[in-house]
Amino acid sequence: MMRVTALYRHPIKSHGREALERIRLEAGQAMPNDRRWAVAHDSAKADGTKWAPCANFSRGAKAPQLMAINAVLDDATDMVTLTHPDRDPITLHPVRNAGSLISWVMPLVPQDRALPARVVELVARGFTDTPFASVSLNNMASHHAVEALAQSALSPLRWRGNIWFDGAAAWEEFEWIDRDLRLGSAMLRVKERITRCKATTANPETGESDVDTLRALNILGHQDFGIYVEVTQSGDVALGDQLELL
Repeated sequence: MMRVTALYRHPIKSHGREALERIRLEAGQAMPNDRRWAVAHDSAKADGTKWAPCANFSRGAKAPQLMAINAVLDDATDMVTLTHPDRDPITLHPVRNAGSLISWVMPLVPQDRALPARVVELVARGFTDTPFASVSLNNMASHHAVEALAQSALSPLRWRGNIWFDGAAAWEEFEWIDRDLRLGSAMLRVKERITRCKATTANPETGESDVDTLRALNILGHQDFGIYVEVTQSGDVALGDQLELL
């Protein structure tokens, strides 16, 4: 039997994750407040009026130190508390205090690349890595398989996933494309595999690139880990809930 083992949201895209115990998924939307805000760089075309691809934003693939950020969102006030091993903690509203956010994160990004410039917001839809409002599912057995290939213990946080589950064989999730899933009281449709980038090579505790996860995946002939799903029926999901392939 497959069950949910972890839930995460990322309030500011590429700028920290937050563990949750339960969530409410809404049909046609990303996980609530997941990647609601994003830090656009100085060459970005994104203005917050619509979805834009990740190339417009500061992200771990180009700035690995961002991978060591943790975030806690106060849903009542939309204030986000950010922590990082090399920065003092800060609590701010990502849009109202955009200047403070930019100043806080600036030392964490390479100065010879496009630099953080402004903060954009996309409520409900979120700046997911897909052109559709997606939620990501990751299989713990597949994670352990990557650890074996890399010959190194790895934190699951490297994958920046929304929902983690166990009880399936490694890589079984890749066989679910175009299938339906029941998760808690929600229904999901599996859309595609997730092709990974260099962000996953960075240690989420230190922000240092220390394990070549992409090389490990390429041993299998691909660079994929996890799957993207669409929420087709609204429902509640909590730790320990069953995941059922229909």
